[in-house]
Amino acid sequence: MTDDRRRCGAAGEDLAAEFLRARGHVVVARNYRCARGEIDLVTRDGATLVFCEVRTRRGRGAGDALESVTPAKRRRILRVAAVYLAQRRAPPGPLRFDVVAIEMRGGGVRIEHVPDAFGAD
Repeated sequence: MTDDRRRCGAAGEDLAAEFLRARGHVVVARNYRCARGEIDLVTRDGATLVFCEVRTRRGRGAGDALESVTPAKRRRILRVAAVYLAQRRAPPGPLRFDVVAIEMRGGGVRIEHVPDAFGAD
């Protein structure tokens, strides 16, 4: 990954964290990593533990941000979430998997939050 893409992704994650905080989420972890992969944000939305994938795009060249969360990406997020939960050894209560899509174009930013974007089944 190039430095430019890394910076873009980090900026998107910062925007997503602030967006979610403004809507009452508490950020529990950022960039949680394990051998199975990474989850961008883990938050609490009330009693619900939320695993959030952040997709950032600077234009349409790489495709739509939401469409980039493929079935393979969802499976990887589910595997990482299982590791996260196993490490904590505490019943998490309700779980949810969200996606925050961020598009930065022409000096503007558009943020779309999709709560419960996919399930754990």
